[in-house]
Amino acid sequence: MVEAGSIMFFILVGLAIVLVAVFLTFVPIMLWISALAAGVRISIFTLVGMRLRRVIPSRVVNPLIKASKAGIDVSINQLESHYLAGGNVDRVVNALIAAHRANIELSFERCAAIDLAGRDVLEAVQMSVNPKVIETPFIAGVAMDGIEVKAKARITVRANIERLVGGAGEETVVARVGEGIVSTIGSSNDHKRVLENPDMISQTVLNKGLDSGTAFEILSIDIADIDIGKNIGAVLQIDQAEADKNIAQAKAEERRAMAVATEQEMRARVEEMRAKVVEAEAEVPLAMAEALRSGNMGVMDYMNFKNISADTDMRNSIGKLNKDVDDNES
Repeated sequence: MVEAGSIMFFILVGLAIVLVAVFLTFVPIMLWISALAAGVRISIFTLVGMRLRRVIPSRVVNPLIKASKAGIDVSINQLESHYLAGGNVDRVVNALIAAHRANIELSFERCAAIDLAGRDVLEAVQMSVNPKVIETPFIAGVAMDGIEVKAKARITVRANIERLVGGAGEETVVARVGEGIVSTIGSSNDHKRVLENPDMISQTVLNKGLDSGTAFEILSIDIADIDIGKNIGAVLQIDQAEADKNIAQAKAEERRAMAVATEQEMRARVEEMRAKVVEAEAEVPLAMAEALRSGNMGVMDYMNFKNISADTDMRNSIGKLNKDVDDNES
């Protein structure tokens, strides 16, 4: 009987320990005690409700303690709602504390909206206090005299808290400044003027109000480096001359091809004429035979014709021989 009672006692003690462990796991007693010690009054049922709403109590209570110690007036419901919306509660509270220390007016609603928009609100507050310098790559522009000028600028910007939600980022600022540099260089009559006065670029670009619609305020634009690039005008003239030469060569080739075609056509016509001559010469013996048969030509006439032909061949042979001798002597 005693052994059964001891076993039952140990079982009850084990169950009690398990229940206490489960209770302490579900109810963050230590976190509640830490909040009370920091002067932040939170009901234990509020912490239990966070567990039921699948909110990690430490992610809300610890930032609340931090905000209370810094003198920031925020409620636990605001922090919990921001956590449920997917925001970073700790970063928002840090940003509020930094803004409060720097005397920057920043409400919790705007800070939470900036965080939910995907921007680092703490970095934005720090950039409002300590402006950031953005360095652009070398941006090339061509002056009116055809000389390419390359310039690198340093843009000093400060975050504009009011325009962080919906404002454009750093890429837009760099693109606008690059466009302004190209436009300023392109409107210069001489590249030497740009080299002598680089401040002309920064002043012209700065006066265009390039920070409108962005999340930043441009404080200054400084030309860090400037260099000479290619002679674009000369390159264009060379390309144009090369193109003109290619066009002229194409036209000349066209004319040559037409001349060759005409020559071949003339040779074909010469051969055609020679064929007609041979054809006509072939008809001569036939005509002579017909004349002998019809009595229009006698035998003596035929013999005279042969003698004349022989004399003609002999003279042609002698003339050809004399020509060959003259050629050899020369």
